[in-house]
Amino acid sequence: MTRIAATIDLDGPGVQHGFLKVPHSTHDSAYGWIPVPITVAANGDGPAVLLIAGNHGDEYEGQIALMKLVRSLDPSRLRGRLIVLSAANYPAVMAGRRVSPIDDGNLNRCFPGNANGTPTEMIAHYIESVLLARCQYCLDLHSGGSSLEYVAHAHARRPEDAKRRAATEALITAFGAPYGGLVRPLQGEPRTLSAAAERQNVVYLNAELGGGGTVSHELVAMAERGVRRALASIGLLPSDPATPPACGMRAFSVEGAANYVYCLEDGLFEPYARLEEDVAAGQPAGALHFPGTPWRPQQVVTFGATGMVLCRRFPGWARRGDCLFQLASPVR
Repeated sequence: MTRIAATIDLDGPGVQHGFLKVPHSTHDSAYGWIPVPITVAANGDGPAVLLIAGNHGDEYEGQIALMKLVRSLDPSRLRGRLIVLSAANYPAVMAGRRVSPIDDGNLNRCFPGNANGTPTEMIAHYIESVLLARCQYCLDLHSGGSSLEYVAHAHARRPEDAKRRAATEALITAFGAPYGGLVRPLQGEPRTLSAAAERQNVVYLNAELGGGGTVSHELVAMAERGVRRALASIGLLPSDPATPPACGMRAFSVEGAANYVYCLEDGLFEPYARLEEDVAAGQPAGALHFPGTPWRPQQVVTFGATGMVLCRRFPGWARRGDCLFQLASPVR
């Protein structure tokens, strides 16, 4: 059973704003709690949807889009229940970091969580066992954070169930990012929110919008439009004439380890490829340079697969084990 208490009624009507009280006893606050902001809006019969941003604290477009959404909610226009966490890993959000400064917890690697664990583990447990358990849909808004930059897209892990796969593809199409597709997580990763949604039989969408530790006004607007289109497609919100329809999404898949390029030594990375560029297996991806031994020859890194550059490492410094590129394969 969760140790987190909500200051609002998760099953109540209308619009409610409040906090999830995550217990955290410290030297400075013996009986303290961490305030994770939550909004619930409900009216009538319809689907229940969980909207999440701030899963990683340094991914900003989704946070801003959901803050703008909760300020504009009109319950009379809803048909169903909307649960919004715009700062899911609140300590990470307030620090502007991927992980929590309190426990070094990466929320998106903590599911299913632990009711009696660290603050991040408790948040993960609450999201999976309390919030997702109430919902049929989940939209999880990300970007590349401080270390990566993404082509704007929406994706989800490939459901084995045909009915849920069709519903997932429909949600991705409705979101209307320039690219969209289904992926197979490396090693079948069970610790992510997408895995939690799968365990709860929830239709899930992950949006990746930009990155580099900054904010793009255009991508905030894309997130806002995408969320509203997705909610309209499942009947929770009416269609908004002011929201342009989705058009021209290009489908892709990410199938395995060969789609990733990793750094094998510490150095300054000079990328040879750009986002959205089509590349071929064996093609040079970039070169590593070594400031401590500037006379040492550069080390050229190559692509292991053919595809489109979906994301790239953003900082110039790269260390052994850092992801340099991720490729997507077009679906014809």
